[in-house]
Amino acid sequence: MNWKLLKNGVGYGVGAIGLDLSYGMFYSYLSIYLAKVLGISPWFLLIITPLARLWDGINDPMMGSIVDRCNSKMGKYRPWILRGALLNAVVLALLFNNPGIPLGSGWMMVYVAVFYVLWGMTNTLADIPYWSMIPSMATGEKDRNLISTVARAFSGLGQGIISILTPIMIPLLAGAAKDDLDKLPQNVLKDGFGRWSIIAAVLLVVFALICVLVTKEKNVIHSDEKFSFKNAISVIKQNDQLLIFMLFAMISNAGFYMTSGISAFYFEEVGGGLAKQSTFNLMGTVGSVLGILVVPICSKFMNNRSIYKLSLLMAATGYIGMAIIGYGFGGNVVALGLCYIITSLGTASMFVNQTVMLADIVDYGEFKLGKRNQSLTFSMKGFLQKMAYTMQSIIMYASFALTNYDFSGQNADTAVVTESAKSAISFMMFIVPPAMMLISLVIFSTKFKIHGEYKQKILDEVAKRHKSF
Repeated sequence: MNWKLLKNGVGYGVGAIGLDLSYGMFYSYLSIYLAKVLGISPWFLLIITPLARLWDGINDPMMGSIVDRCNSKMGKYRPWILRGALLNAVVLALLFNNPGIPLGSGWMMVYVAVFYVLWGMTNTLADIPYWSMIPSMATGEKDRNLISTVARAFSGLGQGIISILTPIMIPLLAGAAKDDLDKLPQNVLKDGFGRWSIIAAVLLVVFALICVLVTKEKNVIHSDEKFSFKNAISVIKQNDQLLIFMLFAMISNAGFYMTSGISAFYFEEVGGGLAKQSTFNLMGTVGSVLGILVVPICSKFMNNRSIYKLSLLMAATGYIGMAIIGYGFGGNVVALGLCYIITSLGTASMFVNQTVMLADIVDYGEFKLGKRNQSLTFSMKGFLQKMAYTMQSIIMYASFALTNYDFSGQNADTAVVTESAKSAISFMMFIVPPAMMLISLVIFSTKFKIHGEYKQKILDEVAKRHKSF
């Protein structure tokens, strides 16, 4: 065990807690806040989500190139992590706090659209430099596994804080009675989400500051090449393994986001109330924590390729179990949670492996193209997560619109949920995620080639080039 690397990795990993507090609020609870509190139409959300991703397609690689050129006294990555965290915290709090704009008005749609896009932009400022640091901190597969595992462990902690505590904190912060836990009225959701988002925003900044002060940047390679969108697109297009990675990772991540996004609606409308969601998420967090250990344990007798396949199969198996419980046994929350542990074991190790893969893809890009493009490559991680969220959102909002799921503003407390809407919610909860995991597995198994002897050849060649600098 490289204890010095582990110590540096822990300081680095703390930053992921804050990033995932913001991630969790945005990806898991923004939909239900916009629907239940602000009464935003699913058709509007169906339009704004892909439009925001079109801008991210420009903004993310631009930010990656800017980071690659950064050479400040604080380092290459840390200044952007801190700036991004500060701005993202402000946007997060404003996104979940209505400044007094009338519900149902055109100005409300403008407000939501602007801050929806700003969240993605400010998140990019912190997220790209944060994850881009990994190849600079470690070069060997085992060391990269260690750093990625530690970072993902803290990332899972951030997700766990949001997924477990949000259903508890919303009524608590709003001063709601205990009886309100199962069916939270609009005013409770409004006050609770507003205050909880401010707490998450403050913690985001605190953890980012700790990360910046503790982490040391090593093996940093700077680029003097000015940003050109045409060149950035060319680099991405020529890195065939990056494109393959983007495809299979986006599909599997969309399956994960589908669960986190639809579960609040499932427990609110079908599964017996948001209080049960906290139990469900608690068991999922147990799986996520244990899943962090999958890669370091299995790497002793399996290569990363085999571990990734195992991760996707575990995730799909857990989801299939959830479907059997949900449709055949009344959706018992404890039984669902036990299956969710298996799913979370798979998804947690899946995310660790994806981070390591991106570090390998950076090396592959340098091996093939002669340029490292480290931050530009890692900018695709944030972009694929947003695209995965977009895929999930399109499926979810289109289903809401087509099944007449009524959650309009002032009527949100008394809206009648159609049986077709309930069926669609259950389908998205239990059937869509495992299908996505299995599709992703097929693409990865047949198209991704950075493994075995070829991977070692890439690492050896890149190491040789760096020694000659």
